[in-house]
Amino acid sequence: MKNLSILGSTGSIGRQALEVVAAYPERFRVVGLAAGRNIRLLTAQARRFRPAVVAVADEGCYGELRAELAGTGITVMAGEEGLLAVATHAAAKQVLVAVVGAAGIAPTLAAIDAGKEIALANKETLVAAGHLVTARAKKAGVPLVPVDSEHSAIFQCLGGRRHPGLARIILTASGGPFLELPLERLAEVTAAEALSHPSWRMGEKVTVDSATLMNKGLEVIEAHWFFGLDYDRIGVVIHPGSIVHSMVEMVDGSILAQLGPADMRLPIAYALAHPERLAGPWPRLGELAGLSLRFLPVEAQRFPALALAYEMGRRGGTWPAVMNAANEVAVAAFLAGRIRFTDIIRIVAAVCGHYGGGEDPSPDLPAVLAADAWARRKAEEFIAEVKMT
Repeated sequence: MKNLSILGSTGSIGRQALEVVAAYPERFRVVGLAAGRNIRLLTAQARRFRPAVVAVADEGCYGELRAELAGTGITVMAGEEGLLAVATHAAAKQVLVAVVGAAGIAPTLAAIDAGKEIALANKETLVAAGHLVTARAKKAGVPLVPVDSEHSAIFQCLGGRRHPGLARIILTASGGPFLELPLERLAEVTAAEALSHPSWRMGEKVTVDSATLMNKGLEVIEAHWFFGLDYDRIGVVIHPGSIVHSMVEMVDGSILAQLGPADMRLPIAYALAHPERLAGPWPRLGELAGLSLRFLPVEAQRFPALALAYEMGRRGGTWPAVMNAANEVAVAAFLAGRIRFTDIIRIVAAVCGHYGGGEDPSPDLPAVLAADAWARRKAEEFIAEVKMT
């Protein structure tokens, strides 16, 4: 029996993780749940899985959650204190970090310091603070297991360890819903269209990032930290079929790939049970005949986010944190109808272009968070200047 704390339990990854837990009640027990502000779903999850502690990030929702769980014996907390309490709960052996954005950094570091195994589904934690997270994990002897399907694929191909025969990593990207849309029409696409991903069922922010390919840019930076490779050894190809989840090329030219259906419950289950594999009830590829393994190069004009992410990753320091924070704000503005789809990366690039920091190659957490806060303010300034017609 493995005791789990889940940060971001009401999001897409968190909900699917609880499906895995429910499928294996003899293997996993939930001891902590944390969510943003979806009180209805969080309450239902708490009543079903009976964790020791539940936390809501939005402190304004604390009273409602406490009232809903009165008499259950579950400890109810709120805000950053509550998130950290769930992340460091004494009974938890592993913490699944599935919150969205830079909010995942502090609880991940706290969980590492508390000796917890980390199943990481939060891209921004490694993008903004990869140097801190990996150094702390190495010092504490804490395993970092990737949950993203792409990094899970690489992790599986390498047998969960850094391989001396590894030449490069090849991340696959579906290309999102606008892969074949004429470029002149990109400025007209709606949020609803951007959220209609052809392959995956994901949260709104990740789905929009998939449409811009910023999602893959963030994953490039993640891969740099997860697998210890420089950026020249991390490539990206478009794979519309979403069957090959990523590949590794070895020094002898052999390419190893992990294939599977577009279902996040597979990498989630692998991360929770690693090094074991669970015979899950979820879909399988089945017959391979007829499956397309089509690969395409990334079209730079269509997906400028990828080149920007490589540039910020190579600069290091607080530059990735700035890019990530600006992107979070810009995506939220697009979803709210305040800017166009094509404005997202323009604003992110503009924020990065106005940043004057980043000289320290190994910034501490306060410096990372300060860069994050600056980028959010600057992004809002640029968004306010956008003229919608």
